[in-house]
Amino acid sequence: MHRVFIDGQEGTTGLQIRERLQGRRDLQLLEIDPDRRKDPAARRALINEADVLITCLPDDAARESIGWIENPRTRVIDPSTAHRTADGWVYGFPELRPGQREAVRGARRVAVPGCHATGFLALVAPLVEQGLLPRDARVIAHSLTGYSGGGRKMIQAYEQADGARREQLRGPRPYGLTMQHKHLPEMQAIAGLDRSPLFQPVVGDFYKGMLVSVPLFADALARPATPAAVHELYASYYAGEPFIRVMPLGGQGALEDGYLGALECNDTNRLDVFVFGKPDQILVVARLDNLGKGASGAAVQNLNLMLGAPEATGLD
Repeated sequence: MHRVFIDGQEGTTGLQIRERLQGRRDLQLLEIDPDRRKDPAARRALINEADVLITCLPDDAARESIGWIENPRTRVIDPSTAHRTADGWVYGFPELRPGQREAVRGARRVAVPGCHATGFLALVAPLVEQGLLPRDARVIAHSLTGYSGGGRKMIQAYEQADGARREQLRGPRPYGLTMQHKHLPEMQAIAGLDRSPLFQPVVGDFYKGMLVSVPLFADALARPATPAAVHELYASYYAGEPFIRVMPLGGQGALEDGYLGALECNDTNRLDVFVFGKPDQILVVARLDNLGKGASGAAVQNLNLMLGAPEATGLD
């Protein structure tokens, strides 16, 4: 039986990971006394008792927690931003490219991708990997996300607002307007791009769900391509993947009166890929649960691989 300690299980991601792991007979969840959850000595003891440490903490706290490891057997899954482009860490997106799943299986340190980055990379990495999108391309991405991605403070802001403030929050709100969103380094590095994407995230008045969109001009690609050709590239790239579905070209059967919903992957570890377009313009879209495949689900998927459990355990 593998022992797992979630350091920071009281946060949004930690709670969801714990919920997904409870009741599993192949795991023992190490629990800290609630009165001692901020006690460094108590945390350090559990960290070094664990076979796997999952750090659901802010970046600096995650680095501190990992720095307390003395047991050479303790492996780490880090959902924070701290180690996604760090040397010695495996990027925890098993479907990313050939060999990635095997790298996760053998890893000592795995960084869970950011939610926006997951959608972006699911779309862009195959295009770069297959030579269709030049590495020096000027890439633009938009992402619509539920407010749970902002953590406890943002959740409270939305769910406890009333009056004029409640009405104000009904409208979508662009953010990250300094063009320095914390997911940008991994989006560029892991996709293999020479320059940072221009990324525009937007938070909406819904708890969870996400649509990440990347527009492409056909004449800016490395070779001629139609929407149908891009769709076929994705279908081949993700063939056999249990958690990634390439939806029918043009969203046939998935649209409601021409609208694409953001919530249909909620409460799953699924990511849907869509291709829309006309001969000169192509739009690719990823849909996922920002707390599922974009956070807790991805952490559990990586845990399963690292422990040799069936990949879909607790996720299907």
